[in-house]
Amino acid sequence: MHKLTALAAVAALSMGASVASAGTLDDVKAAGTLKCGVSTGLLGFSAQDENNRWVGLDADYCHALAAAVLGDSEAVEFLPLSAKERFTALQSGEVDVLSRNTTWTFSRDVELGLTFVGVNYYDGQGFMVAKDLGVKSATELDGAPVCIQPGTTTELNLADYFARHNMKYEAVVTETDDVARQAYQEGRCKVYTTDKSGLAAQLPQLENPDAHMILPETISKEPLGPAVRQGDDQWADIARWTLNATVAAEELGVTSENVEDMKGSDNPEIKRLLGVEGDLATKLGLEADAFAQAIAAEGNYGQMYARSVGPDSPLGLARGINAQWTDGGLMYAAPFR
Repeated sequence: MHKLTALAAVAALSMGASVASAGTLDDVKAAGTLKCGVSTGLLGFSAQDENNRWVGLDADYCHALAAAVLGDSEAVEFLPLSAKERFTALQSGEVDVLSRNTTWTFSRDVELGLTFVGVNYYDGQGFMVAKDLGVKSATELDGAPVCIQPGTTTELNLADYFARHNMKYEAVVTETDDVARQAYQEGRCKVYTTDKSGLAAQLPQLENPDAHMILPETISKEPLGPAVRQGDDQWADIARWTLNATVAAEELGVTSENVEDMKGSDNPEIKRLLGVEGDLATKLGLEADAFAQAIAAEGNYGQMYARSVGPDSPLGLARGINAQWTDGGLMYAAPFR
């Protein structure tokens, strides 16, 4: 299909989905369940634990959103989606929100009819190789077979990076993270490339993690975050301000353990956040204490980060640029006023 024709078709689908999506809040309340699109299983972001509960930074956000909207953090239907399936599932209304380690880009925002509601993890693309390959830098990967997933920014960034460095590569196309890891483990590709958080998630699942390394280069900006369909501003605001609530809660010292006590705080912003004063949440069609319920259920952003991907988790990732702005990071919630 000609590129312009293809974009027109996607735009038409997006416009149709946007019209149909008006009233998403009412649909979710009527169903009594939030439909959340997640990965097919990415440790630290969205994967099932030993009790088959979806956990991780992306899954926790959906639990928090369900708590804010429905008063029940477990009222979520998780739909595992490949990178290729994710946008169609959101556009068609198969899911109410996409929370699947997805990069916010111009084309996805404008051409695919998506509305990104914020960033829950600032990332960048990297490369993983076996230590015995003898490679210390990505600039030494000329001619290497590389595992990639189609329909991702990873695929485009890889092509750009190798072109800039006058290198060639052999693309080994894999549909899911598990398939990519298996292909890499079996030696069908010598290089595994994706977001560095994704590489950190795959590393402990390899047969001999100590035999592999993530190269130092970060070749892209990957602001990852949840998205909803365009055309329903109320639902986008609910999704956006629920994410903001978890970030603001960390900055203000509100946790899942102390949220009830903090309702008695003298800080006006905390009172507005938790619904003690003002009518912020009710303006969105939610209960006054909707954000308090989200925080009580899943914790603030720092709590989610710590248990999902932080230094004491299997991924062992330092906060870095995902720290609060007050600690030199990029995490910053708009004011609740």
